Amino acid sequence: MQTELAPEFRDTPDGREAESILRKCVHCGFCTATCPTYQLLGDELDGPRGRIYLIKQVLEGQQPTRSTQMHLDRCLTCRNCETTCPSGVQYGHLVDIGRKIVDEKVPRPALEGALRWTLKEGLPSPLFGPAMKLGQSVRGLLPAKLKAKVPAARPAGAWPTRSHARKVLLLAGCVQPSMAPNINAATARVLDAAGIQTLVAPAAGCCGAVRFHLNDHEGGRSQMRANIDAWWPQVERGEVEAIVMNASGCGVTVRDYGHVLKDDPVYAERAARISALTRDLGELLPDIAAALKGRVRAPAGVVAYHPPCTLQHGQKLRGGIETQLRALGFDIQLARSESNLCCGSAGTYSVLQPELAYPLRDRKLGHLNQLQPQAIVSANIGCITHLQSGTGTPVRHWVELLDEALVPVEPA
Repeated sequence: MQTELAPEFRDTPDGREAESILRKCVHCGFCTATCPTYQLLGDELDGPRGRIYLIKQVLEGQQPTRSTQMHLDRCLTCRNCETTCPSGVQYGHLVDIGRKIVDEKVPRPALEGALRWTLKEGLPSPLFGPAMKLGQSVRGLLPAKLKAKVPAARPAGAWPTRSHARKVLLLAGCVQPSMAPNINAATARVLDAAGIQTLVAPAAGCCGAVRFHLNDHEGGRSQMRANIDAWWPQVERGEVEAIVMNASGCGVTVRDYGHVLKDDPVYAERAARISALTRDLGELLPDIAAALKGRVRAPAGVVAYHPPCTLQHGQKLRGGIETQLRALGFDIQLARSESNLCCGSAGTYSVLQPELAYPLRDRKLGHLNQLQPQAIVSANIGCITHLQSGTGTPVRHWVELLDEALVPVEPA
């Protein structure tokens, strides 16, 4: 697809990158068949191909409108279209550029702008934890819509204290420690049982995704730089073999640090190193499974697995988690239909676009519930919380189930 950039974009990094991405698009429409919002709405402008044309028009100098903004806002950034695309169009990068440009040209209504500001400032804030604890303490009194965003409090359990020669850094995340602290603790216990020590850099915080995807790109980059600074001493000394993500939404962002900071003269090289060291927890499962052979007592019954979009489309990691968990004795099953489609969580999407997020959730749960599972597992805190708001079946991180299935080792 050829485009003639408007003068204001010709010599900018975003303009050059967008033009390079647009050249790959051949207008085939394969992406439309796997776009969740197109499936719901049936509007060409609510599919990747239509959004690409909207962005192209803006880059060529056409003034965007509130309608342009609305169609770009409705995109989940699930990147299913990237998996489908035969030309390798990096749609996720293009839509980030397009949204930022449109937001700079189209003012938002005051309430809408205030909500987006609250999300990008509040979720990564140190105040989020106390606010979540307060919400959990009065959860039974909350309105249904707010209650759905506040998971019931669950204890985290003990963090292991043993040292091992193999060490990894774990990103605790911005909302996960408050919403589901057991995920990080279970990760540390499972890795400890496999002979791997989990370290956490206290200064590392939000991965930067919340700000970046709400069009505060510089704010997101600042958080990325802060995380690199927090991890760099141990990385530079060679003390850790990987930076592990147990939230796939964070994982896809940290893997992208090298791209986002490629033009930063101070951080480009370090960002590329951090991205290269980043691993989803599921990528360690072959080592974990080998180390835990004979030490896992998997419960009976079907466990339905929802692979997050950020894992299967963003990070291109498919099949490994369910394969390894089956080898450990779990009856893990994928939904028979649409296991590739988004559940509607998508970071802040379920707050900003509830009229689309909840039908996608219910559609996903309909497929998962056909398996009659005793539990549903996923690999991302957003998916877990969003799915749990629509079902009485427990929805958890797969590492929590593995942690509970470990058979304790008798002391020598």
